[in-house]
Amino acid sequence: MLRVGFGYDMHQLQEDRDLWIGGVKIDYHLGLLGHSDADVLIHAICDALLGAANMRDIGYHFPDTSDDFENIDSALLLKRTIELLKDKGYSVNNIDSTICAEKPKLNPYIPAMQQRLSEVMGIDAEMVSIKATTSEKMGFVGREEGITAYAVVLIEKS
Repeated sequence: MLRVGFGYDMHQLQEDRDLWIGGVKIDYHLGLLGHSDADVLIHAICDALLGAANMRDIGYHFPDTSDDFENIDSALLLKRTIELLKDKGYSVNNIDSTICAEKPKLNPYIPAMQQRLSEVMGIDAEMVSIKATTSEKMGFVGREEGITAYAVVLIEKS
């Protein structure tokens, strides 16, 4: 049985924070504000995976009210999400994702993100598609106030 899931996340940019996207530290003077490391791409992927398996969302499993997840590396959340899916008999077929940020330019980091995410999920890097775009200077992303990410996943039940 194949199932599709969709995920979306957004976080504000802020000074004095590291910028983590796709499990990779990005060289930039601003980071994303959040309870965890605020990795928008991983959060969108987690939501897509959980949604595909009809397991609610990232906030349900890893609430921002819990001290256990404060400043946590989102790659650990993704690893736990994969474990939850495996417990229900699901495996990941592929992921297609898009990061929307005016700055910094993310294309040079995409191969490292694909490699890191594939390692965390235990799948081939070819199964992890990541694209980067801007919002053409429109909206909060265009004003460089935040970054968003979208993800679609295909999972299969054994």
